[in-house]
Amino acid sequence: MHVPDVSVVVIVYNDAERLPAAVQSVVDQTLHGVEVVIVDDCSKDRSYAVAQELEAANPGRVRAFQLPENSGGCGAPRNHGIKQATGTYVMFLDSDDVLERNACRNMLAAAESTGSDLVSGMCVRVHLDNRWGKTTEWYPWIYSRTRTLESITEYPDLLVYDTLSTNKCYRRAFLLEQGLEFPVGIHYEDLLFSAQAYVAARRITLIPNHVYYWNVVEKAAAKSISNRRHEIANFVHRMEIHRRVDELLAAKGHTAIKTAKDAKFLKHDLVLHLRDLPLLGDAYRQEFARLANGYLAGIDPAAYENVTYLQAICAYLLGKEDWKNLLPAADAMTNKGRLSSPLAERDGRVYWCAEHIDDPEDTEGRRILDVTDQGFHTTPLSSLVLGNRLTSYEDDGRGTVTLSGSVVNPLGRIREDAELKASLEFRARRQIGVRSFSFPVATVRHAGSTIEWTATADIGGTVRPLGIIDAVWDVRLKLTAGGDRLTTRVSVGGVDLESASRLRVRPRLTRLVSDRFEPEVTKKGNLSYVLAAEGAAAVRTQTLLGSAMHGRAAGLVKRSLRRALKARRNIGSGEQKVKVYHEVFSKLPVKKGTVVFESHMGKQYSDSPKAIYEELVRQGAPFEAIWSYAGAKPTGFPEQATLVKRWSWQYLRALAQAEYWVDNQGFPLALTKRPGTTYIQTWHGSALKRMGFHEPRTKAQGRVGQDRFQAAVNRFDHFLVRSEHDVRTLAKGFRLRDEVLLRTGYPRNDALVEAHRAEADSGERVRGPLAAELGLDPDKRVLLYAPTFRASADGTVEGFEFPFDVEEFADRLGDRFTLLVRTHYLNSVSLPPSVAGRVVDVSRHHDITPLLALADGLITDYSSVMFDYAVLDRPMLFFAYDYEKYSTDIRGTYFDLKEKAPGPVVATADELMQAVAAFDEADAKYAEARQRFLAEFGEYDRGDAARRIVEKFFTRSGK
Repeated sequence: MHVPDVSVVVIVYNDAERLPAAVQSVVDQTLHGVEVVIVDDCSKDRSYAVAQELEAANPGRVRAFQLPENSGGCGAPRNHGIKQATGTYVMFLDSDDVLERNACRNMLAAAESTGSDLVSGMCVRVHLDNRWGKTTEWYPWIYSRTRTLESITEYPDLLVYDTLSTNKCYRRAFLLEQGLEFPVGIHYEDLLFSAQAYVAARRITLIPNHVYYWNVVEKAAAKSISNRRHEIANFVHRMEIHRRVDELLAAKGHTAIKTAKDAKFLKHDLVLHLRDLPLLGDAYRQEFARLANGYLAGIDPAAYENVTYLQAICAYLLGKEDWKNLLPAADAMTNKGRLSSPLAERDGRVYWCAEHIDDPEDTEGRRILDVTDQGFHTTPLSSLVLGNRLTSYEDDGRGTVTLSGSVVNPLGRIREDAELKASLEFRARRQIGVRSFSFPVATVRHAGSTIEWTATADIGGTVRPLGIIDAVWDVRLKLTAGGDRLTTRVSVGGVDLESASRLRVRPRLTRLVSDRFEPEVTKKGNLSYVLAAEGAAAVRTQTLLGSAMHGRAAGLVKRSLRRALKARRNIGSGEQKVKVYHEVFSKLPVKKGTVVFESHMGKQYSDSPKAIYEELVRQGAPFEAIWSYAGAKPTGFPEQATLVKRWSWQYLRALAQAEYWVDNQGFPLALTKRPGTTYIQTWHGSALKRMGFHEPRTKAQGRVGQDRFQAAVNRFDHFLVRSEHDVRTLAKGFRLRDEVLLRTGYPRNDALVEAHRAEADSGERVRGPLAAELGLDPDKRVLLYAPTFRASADGTVEGFEFPFDVEEFADRLGDRFTLLVRTHYLNSVSLPPSVAGRVVDVSRHHDITPLLALADGLITDYSSVMFDYAVLDRPMLFFAYDYEKYSTDIRGTYFDLKEKAPGPVVATADELMQAVAAFDEADAKYAEARQRFLAEFGEYDRGDAARRIVEKFFTRSGK
């Protein structure tokens, strides 16, 4: 008898409708040597009868079995399937999922070629109730390439994250030899079975192919076992499985895997249950805390270093059973970006709450609760998303509700004297035109650490939904506090809505479809209203509509609608926009005198494009300025200019019809410049790091990638340089022809040249209005710390962290110096309150030129700002704490900074502070070196770059 290559065990319980599709996905495999073993867990519907019909229809390929009684889980039917399987390999499939068509072939080939006991491929979650056909790959980084492991210790992430049993192919002899079975009578059996298989396998192969389609219905009426998190038994089972896995890892001595698994427990398993806590009762919470804290006591403390600050805070507060502070933290974790705690300040540090931080013996609590680095105390108030908790809910049983709530006031940042105004907005989640209704908030007042509010809304008499499409309405509070405007969602918290009435509404279309507003708690715990039907006529209409929507005619309509919606979505896609740019907008006439400006891809109004624009305005040149901006709304851009959002239709049309492009980084690579458009590329700094085709990564792109890059830089009609160093580095790195180069210097440095001349002529340094704006002490010298960004090997920008103790810097040198901190625009910084007045964050000042002019000295590392600051002939310090790593990484440098630096190069924080303390000494010692540095790297910066460019291109005399 022929032995099948693969046996696929399909388990089913009360799923007669979907079972045939699952089995068919196995029968249709491109690998023919596959058998199906169906195991029915004693279903109450026709599942076993359907299984027998499938067996009869596929003789020799499908076999059906039924357990004598229901096991209540997946373990028993899978174990029975292993016993009945005859194939060399075994796979598992649930009746509501399907296999990818080539899954068995690909997994068998990998197993046979490597001799692996276990082969694992990529699972894809298919969101069936998502109208756009959403799919998500399950931990795709694990399956980025084919790899074979001799032991799970080579890649712990596999055991920690991919705990599924269904996207894998097991050698059946391996399962039998090791006695591997699923646990029975307990949920989350996959976690333990997968861990046992990983640990026991002599060899494991991972393949980057899709193998398993996991069908997910988010809004299913009946929740799956793993999604019933409101049942405490669910958490009991999860804890028991985790304990068994921990015992397995301990027995095998896999301590490193245990630490990684602990971190994942804090980040994932615990978080799943914490999210539901604000909506559950005291009895559940107490039992949950008892179970969780017993397990958390055994967590490796090192695991807390690999989780987010909120995940660590929640675990810590759970251990303290501090519900008052834990529930807001859980709410903030569920609603990303929300600040739900009033915070506390001690000794210049900011903490999540005031409790637990004054105990001198609880150093762990003080460390975990410290949120200073999150910058809540320095972020503009209007940029914070403040927690807004519903405190009471009343309705009149007809159409009017009265809501009260409490908005967090962190560190009292909304001052007592700030005038308060607010409105309550009901907004349709699916916008058909503008669909929102606002109600004034009758009472809004200061209440210490919160802002309390109460509003009455006549929903029945005011809110007019269409009645069919706009089924869900969200509630927001819009608060004005002094000059700050804030918008917050209303979280339900512990307010019981079970007894709340359905509110009468008057739909615009017909009451026969819906005529009631029903309060609902969203998945994230926020208040919403859902349209519902009440009364016999409305219910009958809904039933008729439901039947009609599933008929043959409705199917045709829905398919047409989906095609129309897809076409509508594609209109806004990047691919479609590029196509319209080339085929439509580029056929329009070029508009003479139109200039599109862009700085750092629309993120700023700054740099040389700003200097050229302002010189055009000064000279009164005839031109129409269009500035590109990125983000939700433009800030700091000139009011006289036309503003267009980057990648919008207006942006594309402006670029297509502009006579000039002026930017410092690069307009979108996919957009071809028309012959009638002149592209002036100002660039954003001289180079220390290798650029363009001098970079190994560019060389490694292959011919297609290199040609695409070359086509992009070939659009430059003119490229500004400030020295022959730029010619040897940037110009050659971009393969630019000499006639493209403009040896004018950088327009952004004209102001610095002028500042240096004025200082030399008068012998005085004038700080100007910026110093007053920043509140700088006139008796202290000002140092600007401007480091460059760091990028990982794959090009990902790393987050900024101070390479020295900023509080120590302030304590040692703050009586003589004020330190301005200006991070790269790709980074952000958060300063502790204890350094206020001595260390100032100026990162939000997009244009660095005024900061350079203000500073008495510069501290940098490898930033190109060193070349600009050289124009001022002022002291520079180079804090090159990671120079060997930086200079020898994949990109490399054009010269040795230590040889040419016009100031001290230090490697440690202590050396840095000593160099700052000897500021005057370094000033005199490096005077000649600064002159040499400027001569080599800034020879063309003469203070007239903007004027020369305007006269050359934009004035009649220049033309």
